[in-house]
Amino acid sequence: MTPYFPGHGDHRYGVAHYDLRLVYRVAANRLDGTARLTVSAAEPLGELSLDFGRLRVSGVTVDGVAARYQHDRGKLRVTPPRPLPAGEQAVVEVRYSGKPMPVPSPWGGLGWEELSDGALVAGQPIGAPSWFPCNDRPGDKASYRISVTTASAYQVIANGALVARRRGPGTTTWIYDQAEPMASYLASVQIGRYQISEYGGARLAHPPRLATRVRHDFGRQGEMMALFGDLFGPYPFAGYTVVVADDDLEIPVEAQGMSIFGRNHVDGVRGCERLVAHELAHQWFGNSLTVACWSDIWLQEGFAAYAEWLWSEASGGPPAGDHAHRWWHRLSLLPQNFVLADPGEAALFDDRVYKRGALTLHALRRAMGEEAFFAALRSWAAEHRHGTVTTREFAGHVQRHTSRPVGPLLSAWLHDKPLPALV
Repeated sequence: MTPYFPGHGDHRYGVAHYDLRLVYRVAANRLDGTARLTVSAAEPLGELSLDFGRLRVSGVTVDGVAARYQHDRGKLRVTPPRPLPAGEQAVVEVRYSGKPMPVPSPWGGLGWEELSDGALVAGQPIGAPSWFPCNDRPGDKASYRISVTTASAYQVIANGALVARRRGPGTTTWIYDQAEPMASYLASVQIGRYQISEYGGARLAHPPRLATRVRHDFGRQGEMMALFGDLFGPYPFAGYTVVVADDDLEIPVEAQGMSIFGRNHVDGVRGCERLVAHELAHQWFGNSLTVACWSDIWLQEGFAAYAEWLWSEASGGPPAGDHAHRWWHRLSLLPQNFVLADPGEAALFDDRVYKRGALTLHALRRAMGEEAFFAALRSWAAEHRHGTVTTREFAGHVQRHTSRPVGPLLSAWLHDKPLPALV
């Protein structure tokens, strides 16, 4: 299997912890940063290759000693003062500055994005290097501390728990700790003139003028949280934050412990409620359970799409079976030219991946029965909590929860191009 995004990530080492200290000037779109990465060599290393975009590097140290480096074409190559033996840890510190720019991709710019009055990060799948040096592969998960200093008129939301907020002359420093392991593409910073409140089972950050609409449109989020807790197991993080940016966004953005919506997703009549369910479900499938490689993206997007149908079923809308038959018919009219378990880089976010993934789960639910199917989902989420997952592991897992052979069913949905019949 050809790896997706071969220019990103390095399997020769892993990162245990990121400590990011950022100063951001909103009007100038100016970012000054210091990133400290605690790395562990998987093999003897004479050079470390970090993914990092167009910001200017002003210095690098390894364990406090100045190190030679080269920064070109999205790669920061660091030569430690001495080679790192396999299994040894080191702290790599990178100092950098400049105007953060999104990483180009087939889906537009990814990563740090300047808003009309603030900033957001939309990192999936390769946008993290736009704002910090990292080992940008989904299977390398680490803990994070993110400190952001900006003008006091702005609120800052980042992953994890807010552990400190310190006021200075005209600025405020916000410090967040993300203790649970997190993939680099899920790291996020949101900066805006937000009103922050607790409502609907989550923390809400939104423009003050949208308060009534936001409280209504996200008002059933607590019920969603309870439903998904019953179906998938306990919510995997200490908290959940929803950010509504004061700009239009093409789609909502997923981050660990956080979801980001545009003002266009808030209409006061819950017109985008399926997306609220979708992004919440990603906290289990995508953020706690993260794909080890991008070819298995259906384990995230298919599960979140199916969660939309489960919420519809539980909240008085059409049952999942109705959604399944409607989408099966739609997909049957589209080209049958990709494999769900390896759709290819270009089709990573193709709607067929989302909906065929959801159909796969519905077919599995019908084959296994309600009790066995949801027991398998709960144990899947529990056994791999805060870890990485693969399609092969999922197939073996569900087979252990039923006496009926499900291998042929999964093979047809996951590995064959033609759309199987929905029975």
